[in-house]
Amino acid sequence: MINDLPKHIIAIGASAGGMDEINIFFDNTPLDGVAYVIMQHLPQDFKSRMVELLARHSKLEVKEATQGVLVVQNIVYLIPSNKFMTIVEGRLHLSDKGKSKGPHMTIDTFFDSLATDCGQRAIGVVLSGLGADGSQGAVSIHKNGGLIIVRTPETSEFSSMPAHAIATGMADFILEPQLMPAAIATYVIEHGEQLIEDFDEQEMIEEIIALIGKISPLDFSGYKHTTILRRIKKRAAQENYTSLKEYLNFLKGSPEGLITLASEFLISVTGFFRDADAFATLSAKVIPELLNNLAAGEELKVWVAGSASGEEAYSIAISIAEQLIGSRAEILVKIFATDLDGDAMALATKGIYTAEAVKGISAERLQHFFVKEGGFYRVVPLIRKMVIFAKHDLAKNPPYCNMHLISCRNLLIYMMPVLQKKIFSMLLFGLRMRGYLFLGSSEIPTSIIDSLETIDKRWKIYRNIKSKRSLSYDAFSLPELPEVKSVSLKVSNVSIPQFGEFMSHTLALTMGCLVIFIDESYQVIKSFGDSSKFLLQENFNTNLTELLHPQLAVAFNTLAKKVLQTDQQTSVAGIPMKSSTGTVHIDLSIAPVPNSAKSSEVLMVILKASDIGSAGEEVPVFNGQTYQDQYTQDLEHELKQLKASHQKLNQQVDASNENMQSFNEELVSANEEMQSTNEEMQSVNEELHTINSDYQLKNRELLEINDDLNNYFRSNINGQLFINSEMLLMKFSPGAVKLINLRESDIGRPIYHISTNIRFETILDDINQVTIDGSTISKQIQTNDGRWYQMMIMPYLQQLGTKRNGTIVTFGDITELKDIQFELDRKNQSLQRINEDLDNFIHTASHDLLAPLGNIEASIDVMNSIALSDPKFLDVINLINRSIKNYRQLITDISIIAKIESEIDQMDLVNIEELVRNVEWSLEDKIRLSGATIQLDLEVKELKFSKKNLRSILFNLVCNAIKFKGADPPVIKISSYLSSGRAAVSIMDNGKGIDEKGLGRIFEMYGRLHQDIEGTGIGLYLAKKIINASGGKLEVESKIGQGSMFTIFFA
Repeated sequence: MINDLPKHIIAIGASAGGMDEINIFFDNTPLDGVAYVIMQHLPQDFKSRMVELLARHSKLEVKEATQGVLVVQNIVYLIPSNKFMTIVEGRLHLSDKGKSKGPHMTIDTFFDSLATDCGQRAIGVVLSGLGADGSQGAVSIHKNGGLIIVRTPETSEFSSMPAHAIATGMADFILEPQLMPAAIATYVIEHGEQLIEDFDEQEMIEEIIALIGKISPLDFSGYKHTTILRRIKKRAAQENYTSLKEYLNFLKGSPEGLITLASEFLISVTGFFRDADAFATLSAKVIPELLNNLAAGEELKVWVAGSASGEEAYSIAISIAEQLIGSRAEILVKIFATDLDGDAMALATKGIYTAEAVKGISAERLQHFFVKEGGFYRVVPLIRKMVIFAKHDLAKNPPYCNMHLISCRNLLIYMMPVLQKKIFSMLLFGLRMRGYLFLGSSEIPTSIIDSLETIDKRWKIYRNIKSKRSLSYDAFSLPELPEVKSVSLKVSNVSIPQFGEFMSHTLALTMGCLVIFIDESYQVIKSFGDSSKFLLQENFNTNLTELLHPQLAVAFNTLAKKVLQTDQQTSVAGIPMKSSTGTVHIDLSIAPVPNSAKSSEVLMVILKASDIGSAGEEVPVFNGQTYQDQYTQDLEHELKQLKASHQKLNQQVDASNENMQSFNEELVSANEEMQSTNEEMQSVNEELHTINSDYQLKNRELLEINDDLNNYFRSNINGQLFINSEMLLMKFSPGAVKLINLRESDIGRPIYHISTNIRFETILDDINQVTIDGSTISKQIQTNDGRWYQMMIMPYLQQLGTKRNGTIVTFGDITELKDIQFELDRKNQSLQRINEDLDNFIHTASHDLLAPLGNIEASIDVMNSIALSDPKFLDVINLINRSIKNYRQLITDISIIAKIESEIDQMDLVNIEELVRNVEWSLEDKIRLSGATIQLDLEVKELKFSKKNLRSILFNLVCNAIKFKGADPPVIKISSYLSSGRAAVSIMDNGKGIDEKGLGRIFEMYGRLHQDIEGTGIGLYLAKKIINASGGKLEVESKIGQGSMFTIFFA
C-alpha cells in the first residue's frame, strides 16, 4: 500500500466556467504517480455527473470522495455537493456546509489543509471562477513550499478567481489549462531528484545570498528560492558534494566558489526571435505605430531589460530596421540593452554568434543583417549602432526613462512577488505616455494593470495609458552625481504662441542680460543668459522668488505685484547683491508679455548688472527700506486676505464634515448591505452557471440522442407509428409508408383519418385499449397485397415508465416466415399422415407376425412330445425356440419404438425415489441373486418428465449394471442434483467398465459389446433417443475395471 501513495497531491479549484477547463486539463494529463483532488462550487442538493463526464477525458480512475478515504496515486477524487473537504494524514474528510447563504470558501479550506498535511508535496491549481476563493489557500501552499499554478486570466471565461490568486504574488506559473499538466510533470520529476537535507534549506539559501552580497554588489534576496535552490544543488553536484551542508561550509571559505555560484544564479536563457509569433505581433502592431507617431527629429528609444547576451536586443533592432527599409525619413534609433551579468554583456557587445545560436533566424534575415566570418556570424554595423549595452541592476538602479518601448521578457518569473511589484513600478515609470511594455508569455503586470491597456493577451504586449507616474526614492539606489554649477529650470505648463519669433526679437534687445519668463505664480517658464551671476546656485526650485538673493527677491516681489496690478512695465536700478567679488548692483525690469491665452499672465524679468550711478533719471534707484516696507505691507495684506479666506474655508469645511460624516455612515451601512447582497448574488451566480453548464451538456446529449433516433428511423426497415393519447400521429418511420398512405403533412392528424393498406378492422380499437390500460397487443395481419406482418401495439412510456402518453405501433414483415410456416405445416401434416400409416403398419405387422409364431410354437410343443428319445432332434428344437424368442423380442422392440414416438411430449411430475423403488421391486430377483446394492443421493426430489419413459430408462441402466458386473457384488449409486440450473440424474456402478472403442458404439441400435451375455442391444439406443427427443442429453463416463457412470441432463 505504501507504494500506492502519491509523490504529490494536485488540488484543482474551479468555479463558474471551470468544467471545460478541467476537461482540457485531463485531456493532457499523463499517469505520473500523483493524485488529483477537484473542488468545485456546487449548488446544494445538486446531483453532479462529474464522475461520468470526467471519465471520458481522463485515463485515470475517477471517483467521488468518501469520508476517511486514503488518497492514492493515479486517482482523481471529486468533492461531493454541499460538503467541505480537508485532508489529514493523507485521508480525505468531509463535513456539511449547512444551509447558510453566501459564498463558501471550499477551495481555500482544502488548500489550507493540503498545505499543512503535505508541505512541499502540495500543488495548487486555480482555474476559472468568480470571487476570490483559492487565493488565501494559494498563500498557504506557497508558504509551506508547495507549487501554485494559475490559469491565464485574460483568456478565462471568468477571471476573478485567477486574478485574485495572481494578486497574492504567490503564483509560480500562469498558464493555459492544456499546458499545466506538462509543467506539473516537469516539476514532479525535478522535485523528486532534490537532495534530502537534515537542516532548514531556507536558512541555507539566505545565508548563501548574504555571503554573495558581502563580496559583490549582486543581491539575489528577491529571487524565488526554489529557483536558487535548484541552481545551488546543480552546482553542488558539479563540485562533487553529496550534501548541501558540506557545500555551504566550502562556500564560507571560498570567495571564488561564491562568484562561480553567483554566475549560476544569473539567468541567461535567451535566443534570437524567441517566440517567433510574439515578435511577429510586435512587428505588426507596435513598431509601425511607434514609427508613425514620432515627431520630426525625435529619436526612437527602446529599453531591453535583462538582455543577457544580446539576442533579444538585436532581434528588436532587426524588427525595427525591417520597418525602416525603404523609408525616406531618417530616424535615429537607440536601444538600451542592460543586464546584471557582465560576462554576458561582453559577449553581446561583440555581436558575434555561433551558427547554432542563429539557426532560428530565417535565411533572408541572415543575409541582410549578419556577416559570416568563418564559422561565426557578426551583426552588421547598421544593427550594432542601434544598440547600447550597459550593466544595470533592475533591483537597485533607477530605470531608463521616457522610453517608447520596454522589453522585459521571461525575467520576472524568477523573482518573488515583492521584487516583481517593485520592478513593474520601475518599468511603468520608464515608459512615456502611450509607450509599450513587452513581457514574457507567463508574466502578468498585475500590480500596474490599471495603468495599462492590453494590446495582445497571448504575447503580453501592453500600452501605458496614464501620464501621471510616481516612484518612491527608496525604490532604487541613486548613483553619485557630479557637481554642476548651473541650475536646470523646470519647464512650466504655460506656453506662448509664436514663442520662437518673439524671443528672438526680445533677446536681440536684451543681449548680455538674464531674461526669465515666468507665469503669474512666479514659476519659471524659460530663461536665457548666464544664471550663475544672478541666481542662487544651492537652491533647486522653479519658483523665481526662491532662486533670488534676499534684497533682489524683495524688489522682485514688489515690482511683480505692481506689474500684475497695472499691466505696465516697471523697473528699478541699483539693487545691491553680495557676490564672491564683493557687492554688485543689479538693474531689475519686469514687463507683461502679450499673450492670447487670457487664462494666465506671463511676465518677462530682465536682470542686468550695472553701476548705481549709470541709471537713467526715468528709472528709480533701489531704496532698501522703502521696498522692504512696501514688501511688508503687501505681505500683511495677503496675510489678512488669507486669514479671512481661511476662516471662511474652515466654516465650510466644518459644515461639509458634518454632511460627509452623515453620508459616510449611510454609505457604510449601504456598503455592508451591498457586500452581503453581492456575496449572495455571487454564490447564486456560481450555482446558476454550474447548473447551466450541466444543462448545456444534457442538451448536447439530447441532440446526440435525437440524431441517433433519426438515423434509427431512417435505417429501420420495419414500420413504426408513434401515436399520442389523443390518437394523433406524431412520428413514423419510412417503413410504415408502404403499409399506410403517409406523408410528412400527416404528422399531427388523427390516425383514423388516414387510409391504410391493412386487412384489420379492429386496429383503432386495439390502439385505444392500449392507451387506456397500458397492455401490449401482438397480432399477425395481412395487407391488401397479400403480405404478412407481425403487429405489436405497446404503450409509449415517459418519466422512467411511470406515465403513459400514447402508443407505439410496430409492423415487422413476416411474409417469408409465414411462407415457411405454411410449408412446414403442410409437411408436418404429410409426416403426420405417414406416421399414422407407419403406426398402423407396425401394429398390423406385429399382429400378423406374432400369429404364425404362435402356430410354430404349438407345433414345436407337439414335436417335443414325439422326439424325446432323440437328443439331436431336441437340440434342433431348442435352437428353433431361441430364434423364435429373439424374433418375438424384435417385434416387441419395434412396437416399443413406435410407441415412444407417440409418447415423447407426455409430461408428468415424477417422484424420483418412488420411481427407483418401483424399478428395484421389478428387479428384486436379479438384485438378490447378484448381491447388488442400490444407494440413493437425491438433492432433486421431483422433476417433470414422461414417467413411463423415465422408468424404462432407469430399468435398463440398473439392469445393465447388474448384468455387466465385475468381480465384486454390484454397488449402484443413483444421484439427482442441479447442473447449470437444470435437473440431472446419474447412475454409477462398479462393474466391468467400457473401453474407448465401446464408448463410441453403445448408443447404436443393436450395438452389443459382449456377445457372450444375453441382450438385444436396443436398450441404450432407446434411452438416448428418449432423452434427446425431450431436449436433454445422455452422457457416459467409464474406465475398464472401475465401472461406469451414466448421467441424464434434463431440458
